[in-house]
Amino acid sequence: MAIEPEKIKQLREMTSAGMLDCKKALEETGGDIKKSADLLREKGIIKAVKKMERAASEGRLFSYVHHNGKLATLVELNCETDFVAKNEMFQELGKNIAMHIAASAPLYVNSENVPQDEIDKETEIQKAALEQEGKPANVIEKILEGKIKKYVSEITLLEQPFVKEPSMTVFDLIKETISKTGENISVGRFIRYTI
Repeated sequence: MAIEPEKIKQLREMTSAGMLDCKKALEETGGDIKKSADLLREKGIIKAVKKMERAASEGRLFSYVHHNGKLATLVELNCETDFVAKNEMFQELGKNIAMHIAASAPLYVNSENVPQDEIDKETEIQKAALEQEGKPANVIEKILEGKIKKYVSEITLLEQPFVKEPSMTVFDLIKETISKTGENISVGRFIRYTI
């Protein structure tokens, strides 16, 4: 059964769950939004989103060094307690994120971290390219919005498709671990070194 994007959007707005989680829930319930919201609650996904508001002051640093020794990453992954920081799921998440950063080279943690001047510069570049293609002004604005959203998702860690499972974002991967550990987990910062 094909799920309409409008229903996915509506369920996301109701629950704050990820797009993939919403789509799966709608598929499982035959497109019923109310049943899908209940299913997401049962699975703990909505609880995970609410837990993201809590302070994450514990955590660990995770690293990845590529086999050729010319690429390395270091990522700060935060959680609420030292107990979860020592948890196997948390450890695996940290290693996966460090490896993802090495493979996908994000520039920022999330969209809020992208400087406005960088967005403005990309907007100018994209707008000039669209004008050169001869697109009408009213169409350019609509196309630009999508292109900028795509650009930001390509350069921000949390919005990138997870390298091991491209059907989910890094943010979805974190939410999944939050629902299993019962604690807020967040990426503090990261750095990627290359020679």
